[in-house]
Amino acid sequence: MALMQHTCNRFYSLFGRINVRAFSKDSKTIEKAIKKSVFISQSNDVYMNLALEEWLFKNFNFKNHHVLMLWQNDPCVVIGRHQNPWSETNISDLHNHTENGIYLARRSGNGGSAYNDNGTLNMTFFTTRERYNAQNNTEVVARSIFREFDIKTSMGSDENLLLRGNKQVSNKGAKIGRDNSYHSMSLMVKSNKVNRNMALQKHDMNIRTKATTLDVPTNMMNLCEENPQVNVASLIKAVGWEFLRTKALTVRDGGMELAYQQKGFQMINPTENWFPGLNAIREKYSSWDWCYGKTPKFNITQAFKVPGGLVRNNTSAPGNLHVTMTVENGRISDITIYVPNELNSLGFTGEAKVIHSLKGKKFSVQAFDDMEDSLGCLLDEKDRFVTECLKQMACA
Repeated sequence: MALMQHTCNRFYSLFGRINVRAFSKDSKTIEKAIKKSVFISQSNDVYMNLALEEWLFKNFNFKNHHVLMLWQNDPCVVIGRHQNPWSETNISDLHNHTENGIYLARRSGNGGSAYNDNGTLNMTFFTTRERYNAQNNTEVVARSIFREFDIKTSMGSDENLLLRGNKQVSNKGAKIGRDNSYHSMSLMVKSNKVNRNMALQKHDMNIRTKATTLDVPTNMMNLCEENPQVNVASLIKAVGWEFLRTKALTVRDGGMELAYQQKGFQMINPTENWFPGLNAIREKYSSWDWCYGKTPKFNITQAFKVPGGLVRNNTSAPGNLHVTMTVENGRISDITIYVPNELNSLGFTGEAKVIHSLKGKKFSVQAFDDMEDSLGCLLDEKDRFVTECLKQMACA
């Protein structure tokens, strides 16, 4: 029987839907024992919500209790655990674009970069590892949208929801541990598309990295564009009830009779009193060392035209200065400046005082400003030019 159950679970995880008639009596008993809850976070702080997601993943027992967590975030960009924020987002404008800023956050699971605001509904489906099934979860969401708003969506090959054939309305992520797992989705309901495009705008940067790179879809649309009646509050109810009325191990609809047998909706206040240790997780997730310092090692190279005034006799510079910066754990570990021979002959050696003083500093504009303040009059014109080149690389 154990082997049969293992085979059944494996088929379930690979193909999503299981023929109900193929269930063994044991499977039906297990499914009946599982209860469901919808947790609605009362926080709009992205770092607190990611901390709550991680707390549940690490501490909750989902064997007989499946959970759907729903929440909204204030404006932010969320990247995957192994992604590079300098290549995935428009870092230089994030914090200054709106009154309160668009903050950068790194999740502990995988997935691509996604823009969130209060017009986005975030969902996380928690189960045990062997019951992870992104297809079933996505179908539950699609069915709720159709039932409540008569909007028919389709599921793409990457398990994201599509409208009008190729317009993407969701982003996804996942984390699978030894015992527990979760599948996360963010649904664009009435999101600010101008802020989204700005925040995820990629600049022309020559970055070489082993970080996970996923193309940010350019064909995203809001559900409200299909039906103006759609809003996040209504979707919270629609998705929540659809989750509760769906069988635990299949996408079979059990109706409201099944929904009323579940644990229902619960307003969750993510605080230390409710979840001991939560503040420490939030502190970690909001730290520079996590959001930026967890970035895999990368190199960035850029060429700069040397102004004629910096070379001997003020002649026009016949070549470009090529600068390569190596960044590890979000900090500058090495800087290489290549000076063409023709520039060397004109007195531009490229030996800048700034190089040694920048090693070990955070890869940020602030690091260059601090360096200029500390060295002050020790910098000559060539040093200042190199500093400005490096600063431009950090601002890109």
